[in-house]
Amino acid sequence: METLVLKQDPVLSHIALVAAATAGVVAQGGFYLPGRTLVTVLAAVAFGLALHARRDLLTGLVAILGTAGAVVAWALLRGVVSGGLPVVAAVAASLATLVAALAAVRLTGPAARQWLMSGLVGLGTLVAVTGWAGVAWRLERWSVLVESTMWRAASTLTYSNAAAAVLAAAALLALALTVDDPHVWWRPCAVYLTQVGLAATLSRAGALAFAAGLVVLAAAAGVQTVLRHAVPALLGAGVALAALIPSFPAGASPRPLLAVGGLVAGAVVALVLPRLPAFVLPVAGAVLAVAALLGLRHVAGLDALLARRATLASRGRFGATSSALDLVAAHPLAGSGPGQGRYFWIDHTGQLVVSRWVHNEYLQWLVDLGAIGLVLLLAFVAALILHVRAGRRAGVPIPLWAGAVAAIAALALHSAFDFLWELAVVPLLVGVLVGIAGPSHGEESAPPPNGEETS
Repeated sequence: METLVLKQDPVLSHIALVAAATAGVVAQGGFYLPGRTLVTVLAAVAFGLALHARRDLLTGLVAILGTAGAVVAWALLRGVVSGGLPVVAAVAASLATLVAALAAVRLTGPAARQWLMSGLVGLGTLVAVTGWAGVAWRLERWSVLVESTMWRAASTLTYSNAAAAVLAAAALLALALTVDDPHVWWRPCAVYLTQVGLAATLSRAGALAFAAGLVVLAAAAGVQTVLRHAVPALLGAGVALAALIPSFPAGASPRPLLAVGGLVAGAVVALVLPRLPAFVLPVAGAVLAVAALLGLRHVAGLDALLARRATLASRGRFGATSSALDLVAAHPLAGSGPGQGRYFWIDHTGQLVVSRWVHNEYLQWLVDLGAIGLVLLLAFVAALILHVRAGRRAGVPIPLWAGAVAAIAALALHSAFDFLWELAVVPLLVGVLVGIAGPSHGEESAPPPNGEETS
């Protein structure tokens, strides 16, 4: 019996996946070659350990493997014709990492998947704390000065928006675990801290992605249950953010003691409110929200923060998008070639700006590989969606399934606003999440639980 358990839940494979995610986060998201190589190698190790346990590990993944292979083949063809073979290698490595992580998780049962989810939440909490500390103490290792105006949390990823993507996913996973069992003390703490870290990045796309994921989580796991744990954490994170605001502007000195006080006060709000009777929670929440709004009027640096971040304007993104659409019009079917596109526009100062990225991965894909490449990518995404749906039919526990799907939705939406796929850690996370939400090995064609129909 013990041998069977080890075969179904290869512990070393899980450890390798968490190690790969950790390596990606520490190595600037795996953006550069050494970090990307390390993430890919560790994902391959996890896959190899899982494959050793079950030789038929890839059975049931025909659609995913076939569409991934088609994407790589088309990218390789375009790379040979137009150049950009290093970019093709990166695309192939990212897809291989995603599929390897997904396949490795297929051997795990609910308990092991919960452990894996907890590992990702723990990693996200470390990103949150280091990013928050980077702003509070102006630690350049963990924060970044953007456009010489605002210090934003970035942690070891060194890119605020990438940190926000990781934190939005981690916050949703932590919330799903808390919904499953709020009495495990560290879970509500992780929900609060990951939201504080997300707020400290000042990422508008990250906030939007988290909101979208929260809607998905509430729809799958129950609106009232999810909001009972999400709202107190949001209010607490708002308190912590208010105390951090004076430390954001580049022209002001950081206020670490104020930031620490706000973090502690926010923790009290986040952790005490859920323990109040259900009928008291809305009133207490409303009072706290009004008090926070009134108090914000006197916070130093608020006007500068609102001027920079409380707007939909983004000249760089608009300029890059316009230039990218011109390239799509010039090469609609086959694209410009992997990594061959360059985007030019005039900024608000009248200077010519050149960029390699559109800050929209779907549009970037269309520029590089054309409509043919985009269709192949959408086919791959459809195969992943079908795998996730099969997991729901196979009876993956609701908190696990809902949390993973919500995090996937957040990453998918955020990808429309930033170049997240260039970081090796993101496809790895997507692979792990799809694996958590998907069926266990051999259950893809299993009947639904309790004899339910699968229309």
